[in-house]
Amino acid sequence: MRELAGSWLSGPTSSGNEPEQDFKGERLGLPEYGEGSLAPLGVRLGALLVDWFLAYGFVGLVVSLGGPGLLGGETFSAVASWATPLLWGVTGVVCVWLFAQTPGQALFGIGTARIDADERVGVLRAIVRVVFVFFLLPPLVQDEDGRGLHDRATGTALIRTR
Repeated sequence: MRELAGSWLSGPTSSGNEPEQDFKGERLGLPEYGEGSLAPLGVRLGALLVDWFLAYGFVGLVVSLGGPGLLGGETFSAVASWATPLLWGVTGVVCVWLFAQTPGQALFGIGTARIDADERVGVLRAIVRVVFVFFLLPPLVQDEDGRGLHDRATGTALIRTR
């Protein structure tokens, strides 16, 4: 099992021979500043909150325009509890797959990029990222580059686009 998951679950090497990096993302071949550099945690969190509130607002708009009859009399809070995360997840997968960034990421000038190849993220990696982020803990467990488990598992990073 370790061989299968070692690329993203392995801890620090026992030899300690790896050179220190001067900035986050250096080992990944990313620049220190500007376009293509790793996005800081605050910017990533801001983009996530924008995406979440967009999903919440859209669900609220649909429920208010449709009225209680639209959903069989269910209240907004009952619908929002399942519809908001569903819409957030679908939006995240589709936008990262097609555009390499969600609306919140676009607003903050960041995007999702593969670090293992010069290719698009792809639908499977986008699905895995959204599932991991949904559970909140994987993005909080970060490596020395500031990438969460969801990024390490999918070979991606959130980088600045401008």
